[in-house]
Amino acid sequence: MPDRNNLVWVALQVKPRSEKLVAIALNSKEIEVFLPLYAARRRWSDRIKELQLPLFDGYVFCKLNLLHRMPALTIPGVIQFVGIGRTPVPIEEEEIVALQSVIKSGLPSMPWPFLQVGQKVRVEHGPLRDLEGILLQAKGSHRLVLSVSLLQRSVAVEVDRDCVVPVKSWDRIAKPAALAASGF
Repeated sequence: MPDRNNLVWVALQVKPRSEKLVAIALNSKEIEVFLPLYAARRRWSDRIKELQLPLFDGYVFCKLNLLHRMPALTIPGVIQFVGIGRTPVPIEEEEIVALQSVIKSGLPSMPWPFLQVGQKVRVEHGPLRDLEGILLQAKGSHRLVLSVSLLQRSVAVEVDRDCVVPVKSWDRIAKPAALAASGF
């Protein structure tokens, strides 16, 4: 049985188009894996087909103890852990939870360029309630962009503009301190 102590989410860089095979192999080694997929339509000369493609081309997320990472590295198709040099860098749990919420919601999502600037918003209603991201407008609809900082990649999910409110820096910094001081 795998060691369940000190588990962290990390990203594995994998060979192109091998994400699904790597995810299956990780599962077979009892390593928790997360491979977010999205529906994409591709046109061939004679037909249009809907495919399930990785939201993050070339990457698979897994949760493991960094002291026991060799089983993941020995899987065919795995290139390396994402990190600094040979040291994997854990991904923030909140970023993985946010991505899992998007996938569970069933709302249309797609890969999106990584953004560092823009208005940060919080979803107030619906299946993505309490998630924070950057609000964009594209093709006549609003999208919430969620990012995985380590990979410098983002995902956009369609949201109703009326369900989001701006996040003020005071809400994230001063409010918890103010609540703690007031006994809440």
